Amino acid sequence: MPSSTPQALLLVDGYNVIGAWQHLTRLREQQGLETARRELIEVLLSYSAAQDYETQVVFDSQLRDSPGNREIVTSYLSICYTDYRQTADTFIEKACAAYRKDLRKYSQRLIVATSDRAQQLTVMGYGAEWISAQRLWVEVELATQRVRRKQQSLRKQKHASRRFLANTIDPSAQAQLAKLRLGKTDRSPGGAEHHRSPGGAEHHRSPGGAEHHRSPGGAEHHRSPGGAEHHRPEMGS
Repeated sequence: MPSSTPQALLLVDGYNVIGAWQHLTRLREQQGLETARRELIEVLLSYSAAQDYETQVVFDSQLRDSPGNREIVTSYLSICYTDYRQTADTFIEKACAAYRKDLRKYSQRLIVATSDRAQQLTVMGYGAEWISAQRLWVEVELATQRVRRKQQSLRKQKHASRRFLANTIDPSAQAQLAKLRLGKTDRSPGGAEHHRSPGGAEHHRSPGGAEHHRSPGGAEHHRSPGGAEHHRPEMGS
């Protein structure tokens, strides 16, 4: 979610940008205008979220006999279709004029992205910032690289944290944990098993099932396969 007041309001002349970005121009020629338009929206959506921008992408509807409308994609981005016979330039100019009277101008930047030079002079006259379509592409690439570096850094920190925790464990305990993870114990060729805990306690099981346990203090406990048990207390007790 964007902050209560996004860093900037970005107005983008959609078809102007599609015509300026080479990969979108190729996409339009090969797969149609709708595909290029969808790709532009996806790119700007990621960019707006990374920059904390409120972005409005404006598309001409001057060739369609339909009223203008605004489609909210996410809290970061919306698509604005102009009224019949209204150009994107006119729509953006009106938006800049209205913004000039808006109190948000004191806490939020207004940026217009278009390569139309005449439009540049007009929007700057209203106090808006202007960037070309080519510059917008550079900004998108830079933002993408920053996000990737941040993600890589977070992954490295997470990995380093796991390694640090593992290195703080006593070596004998690490070896024991490794055996437990692998489900291994010390087993002789005849099938006898011998296990020693980090504290020194020993447990031995013979192939026939007899078990012998010795504590670090010397106390011993023996159980035969038939169930008989024998206990010897620690020395000095």
